Amino acid sequence: MITETSSSVNFEYSETQLHVAESARKFARQYIQPHIMEWDEAQTFPVEVFKRAGELGFMGVLVPQSLGGSGLGYHEYIAIIEEISKVDPSIGLSVAAHNSLCTNHILMFGNEQQKARWIPRLARAEWIGAWGLTEHNTGSDAGGMNTTARKDGEHWILNGAKNFITHGKSGDVSVVIARTGDKGDSRGMTAFVVETGTPGFSSGKKEDKLGMLPVKRPNLYSTIAASRMKTGSGPWAKVLFSL
Repeated sequence: MITETSSSVNFEYSETQLHVAESARKFARQYIQPHIMEWDEAQTFPVEVFKRAGELGFMGVLVPQSLGGSGLGYHEYIAIIEEISKVDPSIGLSVAAHNSLCTNHILMFGNEQQKARWIPRLARAEWIGAWGLTEHNTGSDAGGMNTTARKDGEHWILNGAKNFITHGKSGDVSVVIARTGDKGDSRGMTAFVVETGTPGFSSGKKEDKLGMLPVKRPNLYSTIAASRMKTGSGPWAKVLFSL
């Protein structure tokens, strides 16, 4: 809990935040710590751990209870990521990517039908979420992306490739960013939801990294029909920074 007084700022946790942090600490020590070296050396993505995290509410922290989530705030969310990352930062990274990038994107910008379809499964970790923005020649320079989306009747056809996508191989549903306008146009990019197994959607080889080895980051390839997400008409950077 952060409260402001005339002379200082209080950064002490509230009782709820302390309880959440302790739960995350116990979870990390019991289910993650004994397997760190095993997962790291084998570069294994421990799906079963994320399923258990979902049972504890750690995979839908910001999701309202009405959609199957924990209904907590960002202070509790930060406490969970912090405690897990103290034990294994790769698992902390995965939990954060699932919560913030995929789940929260759909929660904040999806329509009611999209939220009802995907959010409850993501919040319970029945499905693992991925988020595809980075490409071979465009990382932070998202305006230069080459992946495109064009309208085809009632559907959109995505065509392109993404690189270094967290959960790109192990995820069940991805939020994929594609260009619907001109390069460099901050209003010319749109988010699409794509389920793994959709014809034309595939993941490439897992990229070797210097660290965070259990987090698999392959390429994603797509020539697919996808569900468009309502993102509004504002600059895309505002969407990215709000996740």
